[in-house]
Amino acid sequence: MIYEIRVYRCVPGRLPALLNRFANITLKLWEKHGIKQAGFWTTLVGESNQDLTYLLAWESLADRDKKWAAFQADPEWIAKRAETEKDGAIVQNVSNQLLVPTAFSSVK
Repeated sequence: MIYEIRVYRCVPGRLPALLNRFANITLKLWEKHGIKQAGFWTTLVGESNQDLTYLLAWESLADRDKKWAAFQADPEWIAKRAETEKDGAIVQNVSNQLLVPTAFSSVK
């Protein structure tokens, strides 16, 4: 199992729109594509309270590549993303890392 940590820094004031998009659109599409989330967090104390951080769980890099590409190319996602950004961009930038648990990790 590998994990992907993704951090979305929102355009100031647009975090509620991003949270709404995940809750009402993105998660349903991930389910359709077999993408497994392992948790979501907003920042209470840190560099920016406009961040959404989440983890995805993947069986392998090949699993990630296949499912993420299918999600990104999904016509419903493309249309819904455009619709949710009709008033302007939501996300300012995205960072991600692919992580492998250590032998002593409580998460395998």
